[in-house]
Amino acid sequence: MPLTFANKITLLRILALPFFIASVLNISSGDTISRKLALGIFIFAIITDMIDGYIARSRKEKTRSGAILDPLADKLLLASAFICLYVEGSHLSVERIPIWIVAVVVSRDVILIIGGMIIYGLHEKLVLESNAWGKAATFFQFITIISILTEVRLPQIILYAMLLLTVISAFEYIRKGIKTINMEKQ
Repeated sequence: MPLTFANKITLLRILALPFFIASVLNISSGDTISRKLALGIFIFAIITDMIDGYIARSRKEKTRSGAILDPLADKLLLASAFICLYVEGSHLSVERIPIWIVAVVVSRDVILIIGGMIIYGLHEKLVLESNAWGKAATFFQFITIISILTEVRLPQIILYAMLLLTVISAFEYIRKGIKTINMEKQ
């Protein structure tokens, strides 16, 4: 099956990932060009995420490959952003995100990817559909990354809201995954 236009946009987002990582890892004390480039690529990725979802829904082009690629692109982007910004955090004027918060965010995404692979292997069914908790967590994760790249200090409540929503969404996805695993293969 050929790739839809929405899937091509998702692939473009995935292809932008190495450039984002390189930009973040190139941030050094006072290097505003790399920071601005990383911010631009990150915002580009957010916008293309919204566009590919809208196109897939409006054109009724939802595909299995899109159902895999789109959340994978999001998880790769966010996990990479949190890890790289933690590594380069000493070169930014805002306080570094604690490693345990990075671990929570990345662990949730790893658990979702592995869980999705298990479910697909058992049932040949994709069930990693987003829910309100996941969307809220992703929104706050985006805000957190943007605030770090723009060197704007967020109120602690935003960081803790992001963390809480990430944990709640993880439990919701795990609950749905266990329910799906326990279903008989149809």
